[in-house]
Amino acid sequence: MSEHRDTMVRPWVRPHDWAEVVLGVLAALSPLVVATDMATAWTLVVLGVLIAVDGLVSLAMPGMVYGEGIQIVLGALLFIAPWVMGYSAMTGASWTSWVIGVLTVIAGAAAFPVASTAHNRMAGSH
Repeated sequence: MSEHRDTMVRPWVRPHDWAEVVLGVLAALSPLVVATDMATAWTLVVLGVLIAVDGLVSLAMPGMVYGEGIQIVLGALLFIAPWVMGYSAMTGASWTSWVIGVLTVIAGAAAFPVASTAHNRMAGSH
């Protein structure tokens, strides 16, 4: 069990954060395969890139708890984007936003306690 906890403190190894990176990349690249207009494409690209970048930052700094909170907010924004940005009638783009948004929130919420533990362990080692 101690080996598992040590893994969660090391950078670049947490599966939750890798999932966030993959989800962000999928959202950012989705306008290549789903029908979008310019505003929809930019919404998916910008939110996808932000999700991926936040995932990479969390991978590099595993004790950064607020990064997981940001991830949850970004996932929620992606989820509501079809209604807010007016593309709920675009089935492919909407479902992409909804599914990736929910999965991003789940990944961020699952990573939150892990990041908190890593933060506490790193803070205790100073």
